[in-house]
Amino acid sequence: MTRVPISEARRRLPELVRKVKHDRGSVVQITVRDEVVAELRAALPQPEPGAAARALLELARKLPKPRKRGRPTDVSAHVKEYLYARRS
Repeated sequence: MTRVPISEARRRLPELVRKVKHDRGSVVQITVRDEVVAELRAALPQPEPGAAARALLELARKLPKPRKRGRPTDVSAHVKEYLYARRS
């Protein structure tokens, strides 16, 4: 992480933008009187259209089928397990 005063950031902006573009994990903090007021970092990639819908359909296929009789299936418990379970 790099800290840069705002006056220097104004002069070096093209260079700083190239830096975060090249090294996507880098962060440039911009300071005013030694206080961090902004961060410059690479933008997140745009998800492809329909990615969320495909992920939901995949999740729906993995959930147990609803029972014909008796208590309804607790879907939310399975969703949390899917979202927060460790994956190898």
